[in-house]
Amino acid sequence: MNDTRTAVTLVFAGLDPTGGAGLQADIETIASMGGHAAPVATCLTVQNTSRVIEVMPVSPAFLAEQARAVLEDIPVASIKLGLLPDVGVIEAIHSILVDYPEVPVVLDPVLASGSGKQLADGDVVHALVSLLLPQTTIATPNSLEARQLSPASDTLEACAMALLDTGCENVLITGTHEKTPEVVNTLYGNRRKLDEYRWERLDGSYHGSGCTLASAIAALLAQSQDVLSVIEPAQRYAWNTLRHGRHIGMGQKLPDRFFWTNNHDDH
Repeated sequence: MNDTRTAVTLVFAGLDPTGGAGLQADIETIASMGGHAAPVATCLTVQNTSRVIEVMPVSPAFLAEQARAVLEDIPVASIKLGLLPDVGVIEAIHSILVDYPEVPVVLDPVLASGSGKQLADGDVVHALVSLLLPQTTIATPNSLEARQLSPASDTLEACAMALLDTGCENVLITGTHEKTPEVVNTLYGNRRKLDEYRWERLDGSYHGSGCTLASAIAALLAQSQDVLSVIEPAQRYAWNTLRHGRHIGMGQKLPDRFFWTNNHDDH
C-alpha cells in the first residue's frame, strides 16, 4: 500500500558536485521539512565553493521524460524550480506546468552564482518572465535577481509589482545583498506589500542559501499549508542553516541543513 502521508516536491535544479547548492541542497531541505524530494536534473555543473566553472544543460526532451515519469507515478504536491540553464529547458518545464496547473510552484530564479558569475543570458531571463512566472505561486529572487528580472523598475517594490504583473501570485524579495544592518526580506502579493521579515545579518557568504529557502517553502506548501503561513518558518529554518554553516572548502560556507539533529535549541 502506498504511504500517502509523505508530501512530495518535484525539484528541477542543477547538480552541484560540492553538495552545497542545487539538487542536494533541495533534497536535504525538503527532508528536513518532513517531505520527500523527487529530483530532476536540469544540468550538470563544474563548480566548487569558490566558483562555477562550467554548466552543461540536460536535453529538454530528456528532462521532460524524467519529470513525466515521476508525475505519472507519484502524487506530486509542489514543484520547486532552481537553476534553469537555457531556453529549451525552460520551455520543457513550462509545458509540464501547463499540464499540472493545480500544483503550487516555487521559483528560485538562479541568475548568478554566489561568486557573481552570470548563469543566465537575456534570452533565459525573458523566458523565465514570459513562460514561468505566470505559472508561479511564489518567486524568491534576491534583490539583484529582482532587478535583473525587471530592469525598467527603479525600486525593489516596483520590481515586485512588475513580477506580479506577469501573473506570479507572490514575490518574496530577499535582502542579503542590500547594505542594511539586518537582512530584510519582503513579501508582495495582491498588488501590494504583504509583510516584512527582519533577520540578523550573519558574517560571511554562503553557497546554497537561496536553494534552501525556496525548497523549505516548497516543502511546506506541499503539506497543504498556504503561502502566508509558510514564509516565516521557511525563513527561520534557512537562517538557522546559515547560522550553523561551516567551511568545508576554501570558498563560501555551506549551510548545515541538518543542524536540528545536533541537539541545538533551534526551532
